[in-house]
Amino acid sequence: MAGTTVADGGLVEQAFAAAAQRVGAEPDAVPGMLDYVRATMGESKISVFRHLFGAEAKAQAANTAFEEAYGELVDGGRIAPIPGAREAVEELRAQGRTVVLTTGFARTTQDAILAALGWQDLVELTLCPADAGGRGRPYPDMVLAAFLRTGAVDGVQQIAVAGDTSYDMLSGVRSGAGIVAGVLTGAHDKRQLETHGATHVLGSVAELPGLLAGADR
Repeated sequence: MAGTTVADGGLVEQAFAAAAQRVGAEPDAVPGMLDYVRATMGESKISVFRHLFGAEAKAQAANTAFEEAYGELVDGGRIAPIPGAREAVEELRAQGRTVVLTTGFARTTQDAILAALGWQDLVELTLCPADAGGRGRPYPDMVLAAFLRTGAVDGVQQIAVAGDTSYDMLSGVRSGAGIVAGVLTGAHDKRQLETHGATHVLGSVAELPGLLAGADR
């Protein structure tokens, strides 16, 4: 969601810096940690914290602090939809497609974002890592969970995955999706997206309905 359908203006990094401070990370270590956070955008946040903080208790504490900090920023009106994102989802649904929004955030944060944008009823299904076994991206679990839960298509090759990170691309490729579209409104650039398996690179998710309509012809 963040970077693909939601413009958060760097709130992930701000929330991480706040979380690191709250759990007592050394100030000199935070810039290096932020580099890792940027490189792994799209991954389940608890997985990121396990890598950075090691001990499970500290990783869980950092994850909780991150979710609280991000939630505070969301509640402060600091997020907005990517221009044309809502319209793109509505057009996809008008084309008869089933749309699922996935995230590396926890459910509480995902729900806060949806509420802040008024998107609670925008799509048929929303998924976070815990809804699909807990591993999150770059594993294909959320994509395959969407496939199984919606029953919208006959085979995985009919799935289209769109995202702004390398891990979005990897999860799409690993799921067997026929279209894996990178968008340039978020964390990673065209080279990173293509290197990790993007079949298409779009300026934004607003271009996705046109891409899929063209693929149907």
